[in-house]
Amino acid sequence: QARPGDRIADIGAGIGTFARALAVEGRDVTCVEPDARQSRVIVDAGRPVVADAAALADASFDFIYSLNVLEHIDDDHAAATTWVRKLKPGGRMLIYVPAFQMLYSSMDRQVGHCRRYRRQSLADVMRHAGLRVDRVRYADSAGFFATLAFKAVGNDSGTIDRRALVMFDRWVFPLSQLADKGLDRILGKNVVLTGVRA
Repeated sequence: QARPGDRIADIGAGIGTFARALAVEGRDVTCVEPDARQSRVIVDAGRPVVADAAALADASFDFIYSLNVLEHIDDDHAAATTWVRKLKPGGRMLIYVPAFQMLYSSMDRQVGHCRRYRRQSLADVMRHAGLRVDRVRYADSAGFFATLAFKAVGNDSGTIDRRALVMFDRWVFPLSQLADKGLDRILGKNVVLTGVRA
């Protein structure tokens, strides 16, 4: 989605993993990260960071992405409106969030999720914020069933067996990506949305 020369914002950057990968390619990336310890890692890596998207100048970015962040925010409508306002007219946005409230489990509570989304509910939030939605789809169809199984038989602590996670990523996720081509309008563990500011 990001193009050469784009000014990019990474909202909810964590320790800057994705921003660092883009910076290696010579991209201009500004991070938004409210956690002081994580933002210190970004600063130490020489990347610009602010604590709140509201501190960014309006209409100043060509591309904004946010990966697994919106579900943590109580007022997702207000947050989305702020994010869209930071895009230049014609600027593009990518949002990635967990899917299906029926999958909400102890793991979601453990990591501070306020909600999970369906394709339509995420599209509604982003359209209300002023984004013209180009595409919204589900991702990781196999993960849908794995998450459903965890909810059915998992523990109350929200912890996941690390070995099972590695095995899923290595053997199941590639197959899930193939299955997504036929199932991305029906189900998945996550929702991916792309859009443009008018």
